[in-house]
Amino acid sequence: MMKLKIPGVTFSWKRALGITKVKQQIAKETGIPLSKQGVERKIGKMVLEWFKKK
Repeated sequence: MMKLKIPGVTFSWKRALGITKVKQQIAKETGIPLSKQGVERKIGKMVLEWFKKK
């Protein structure tokens, strides 16, 4: 039996429960990203700005 996959149609239980929305709101209000990549970008930017001041 062949499964039919529709491109672009996926299910996320985190999105269904509203976890994604809450995380986005927290990140927006605090200005601190909650993803690993976002935190790394923010820290990298802070370090570069610190070196520019010196």
